[in-house]
Amino acid sequence: MFQILSWIVRYIFIGMIYYFIYSIIRLIYLDIQVIHNRGKKGQAGAYLKLINRIDRLDFDIREFYDLEIETTIGRNKDNDIQILDKYISSSHAKIVEDEEVYFLEDLGSVNGTYLNSEKIHDVTKLKNGDRIGIGQVEFLFVKEVD
Repeated sequence: MFQILSWIVRYIFIGMIYYFIYSIIRLIYLDIQVIHNRGKKGQAGAYLKLINRIDRLDFDIREFYDLEIETTIGRNKDNDIQILDKYISSSHAKIVEDEEVYFLEDLGSVNGTYLNSEKIHDVTKLKNGDRIGIGQVEFLFVKEVD
């Protein structure tokens, strides 16, 4: 009897391990698929990719935000990227493109804007792979090269 119970527990445990591995591979595949589909639409340039897990935030937010020549971020609906986070100011930050170079500027927000975990005080040049922290949200700055 003990041996049968032992085999059952063993197979359940093995099944759980396979399910865990399947879940991880599925998440990786879906993330790659989103990035691949984004590139197929002909959207080159720069964008922000959300690093946070969406289910851990208590407000709605998109996975990707395309950047324009001037992109404002804040809680106010007049911003290009509106994020309803209580730690984000009405007009929190701005990203500006100048001759294919992007710059990040804090607009006098209460909680500050962070670039690679350091609070910025002046206009700062962005490079591919930089992490932008605004309120509870963290974005990855991605600049695609044609």
